[in-house]
Amino acid sequence: MPGNSFGQLFRITTFGESHGEAIGVVIDGCPAGLKIEMDFIQQEMDRRKPGQSFITTQRKESDRVKIISGVFNGKTLGTPLTMLIENKEVREKDYENLKSTFRPSHADYTYHAKYGIRDYRGGGRSSARETAARVAAGAVAKMILKKWKIALLAFVSAVGNVSLKKDYRQLNLKLTEKNIVRCPDRETAEKMIALIDKMRRNGNTVGGKITGIIQNCPAGLGEPVFDKLQANLAKAMLSINAAHGFEYGSGFAGTLMTGSEHNDEFIRKGSKIITRTNNSGGIQGGISNGMDIYFNVAFKPVATLLQKQKTVNVSGKEITLHMKGRHDPCVLPRAVPVVEAMAALVIADHLLQSKSSKI
Repeated sequence: MPGNSFGQLFRITTFGESHGEAIGVVIDGCPAGLKIEMDFIQQEMDRRKPGQSFITTQRKESDRVKIISGVFNGKTLGTPLTMLIENKEVREKDYENLKSTFRPSHADYTYHAKYGIRDYRGGGRSSARETAARVAAGAVAKMILKKWKIALLAFVSAVGNVSLKKDYRQLNLKLTEKNIVRCPDRETAEKMIALIDKMRRNGNTVGGKITGIIQNCPAGLGEPVFDKLQANLAKAMLSINAAHGFEYGSGFAGTLMTGSEHNDEFIRKGSKIITRTNNSGGIQGGISNGMDIYFNVAFKPVATLLQKQKTVNVSGKEITLHMKGRHDPCVLPRAVPVVEAMAALVIADHLLQSKSSKI
């Protein structure tokens, strides 16, 4: 199975299945001499792990990260850095009824069609559990970005028909982690939580939107043709489970503007060149211009419903499926650190391509 690696110079390869012994990631191209902060890595993992609140899956995983190569005396060696995360609460029996059943809107049928075999235990490789490995790698990428004072964060900006009406510059983004849905506006967060809880109690699910922001990114990152910065960000975000859309800057709203409304005029501010507006979202011609990079990622409703649904089995026979078990009614709260991690991986990769290989 190809397609398990991401990045060019700062390159990650994830491995493992949802209910296998472990999942993990190998980072190739991590610069030598980077101080590894295990407490920070675990903090990032804790933001993504299951069982955080009543609006997330109740699967209990500590998601403790063990580094088994690439670090000596607390610093990276420049050799492949391998991180392992053991799966503790594995319940294979919960998935026995799915051996020959294709769950609606899951990867079951497409995996079977492509490979002729699949790990039916929670989706195996297609499970969102794989994103824990990405968050671990993203934490290392964030340590690199911290050296250049690049700030990166994300928050839930919409759940179903409940959405933030304020621009991100009007929000106190430090409040993002102050509630279980990870929305920096308390009133909106309460409405989002109520909607997710309603879906949970009805055995249903709901989607929404996550907004990401990258600040203090230097001008000049990205390439003008196939490796445009926004193209790599889009690939990163759309590789996340349940992600169905990506836009940056003015996005689709830009189609409603005229050129004179949309163009970002250049001005001088002290010794820096900036733009008066930022409809470009910090990227022009595929290259960062030094302004804030901001983007939205759309997530579909979780495909696992605790309701009866029509489907077919491997023989093509139509059957009725009634799912049980531990599942997220909304992926968004736990997807916030995943979005941040993938953005960090992209920026770190482009940054290292333009810098030396040492910290």
